[in-house]
Amino acid sequence: MVVDAANVIGSRADGWWRDRAGAAGRLNQRLAAASLPYGTVVVVYEGAAKRGVDADPDGRPVVVHAPASGDDEIVRQAETLTAAGHPTTVVTADRGLIARVRAVGATVLSPGRLLGQLPS
Repeated sequence: MVVDAANVIGSRADGWWRDRAGAAGRLNQRLAAASLPYGTVVVVYEGAAKRGVDADPDGRPVVVHAPASGDDEIVRQAETLTAAGHPTTVVTADRGLIARVRAVGATVLSPGRLLGQLPS
């Protein structure tokens, strides 16, 4: 699973815009505590949210800091996983990104569905 952190965080009007780094940290904690049915969970952070979570290629979840465009990094992660033969789901509601990840063989899950599977 590849998580579009910006899209998931932005899907709830809970004041995340006042503290993007804090919102990123909270999402990461929830992902770490969850029992999700995916072998690998990769969460991609971009912009100010990167200050809230250290990059961790060995963690659960795997934390990736997008060097530029978050969408480009999400597509790259999805493409790498699908090319290695892993069924890959991308969590986003971004229509443009959905088309791009489907083109590399990934399926899509809405942010709301993911959030419903995470502990509070």
